[in-house]
Amino acid sequence: MTAPLRRDDVTYIAGHRGLVGSALWRLFEAEGFTNLVGRSSAELDLTDRGAVFAFFQSVRPQTVVLAAAKVGGILANSTYPVDFLSKNLQIQTNVLDAAVKSEVPRLLFLGSSCIYPKFAEQPIKEDSLLTGPLEPTNDAYAIAKIAGILNVQAVRRQYGLPWISAMPTNLYGPGDNFSPSGSHVLPALIRRYSEARDSNAGHVVNWGSGKPRRELLHVDDMASACLYLLDNFDGPQQVNVGTGQDHTLAEIAAMVAEAVGFDGETRWDTSKPDGTPRKVLDVSTLRNAGWTPAIELRDGIKRTFDWYRANLQALRVH
Repeated sequence: MTAPLRRDDVTYIAGHRGLVGSALWRLFEAEGFTNLVGRSSAELDLTDRGAVFAFFQSVRPQTVVLAAAKVGGILANSTYPVDFLSKNLQIQTNVLDAAVKSEVPRLLFLGSSCIYPKFAEQPIKEDSLLTGPLEPTNDAYAIAKIAGILNVQAVRRQYGLPWISAMPTNLYGPGDNFSPSGSHVLPALIRRYSEARDSNAGHVVNWGSGKPRRELLHVDDMASACLYLLDNFDGPQQVNVGTGQDHTLAEIAAMVAEAVGFDGETRWDTSKPDGTPRKVLDVSTLRNAGWTPAIELRDGIKRTFDWYRANLQALRVH
C-alpha cells in the first residue's frame, strides 16, 4: 500500500482544462495541494516528444495525472479513427516515457469504459478487458486507451513504480461539451430541454425508444475517486469508477426536464437507433477500497444545468 500524496509535492495534471482535468484541479486546490502544474496545449504539445521530455526534466513532478486525450462523440470517432488512435498513442507514450525517465513515483492514467468489449456481461467487471470485440464506432480510441493501461502495467513490472489506471463511466458536469455535434447524452439533453423551455416549445423529440440504460457519474465525484485512489490504492489492474447504478434514458430525460423547468411533452423517435441497450460498470473494486460517490444524479443534473446557464456565452455550443 502506498502512502497518501504529499500536498506540497509538484503535481502535474495533464489536460487540466478538460472536463476531468478541470475537476481534478478544483479538487486538488481545495484539498491543499500547493504545487499544482498545468500546461495548455498551446503551451505544451503533448504529441511533441522532445517538448514533453524537456518539460518533465524541468518541472520534475512527483505526481502525474494523465487526463489529456483527444476525445469526441460517435460521429468524430467514426470519421477520424486514425486521429484518435495516433494522437492518443503519442500523448500517452510521450507522457508515460518521460515520467519513467524522470522516475515519477506516483501516476494515475485515465481511460474510458469504452475499453471493454461491446457485448461484455453487465455490470462490466475489470477482468472483462480483452475478452471480446470492441464497439466498432470507437475501437480506435479504445485501443489507444487499452495500450495506456498495458503501458502502466508494464511500468509496474519493469520498474516497480506504483502507477495505477482508472476507467470512468459516462461523465458529466461543469466544463462539459454542449455542442450539438460533439456532446454526449446528458449535455445534449440539457441543451435541448433548455432551448425548448426558452422558446416555449410544446414538446421535445429525443432519439430512440428511451429504454436503453446508462450509468452517469458527476465529474466532481470522478475527481474525488481519483484522489482517493492515489492516496489509498495500489494494484496493477485498472479500476472501474462509477456509481454502479443506471437509469433509462427516459428517466434521465425526465430529470433533465424537471431541472430545466420544461413542462411540455417528451416524444421518442423510434425510427432512430437506440444504441447499446445497457452499459453499467461493476464498481466493487472501488467500493471495497473504501470510496463511494457523493452526488446523487438528480442533484448533479440540476448543478450542471445551473452551470450551463451561468456560462452559456463562453461554452462550446456550436
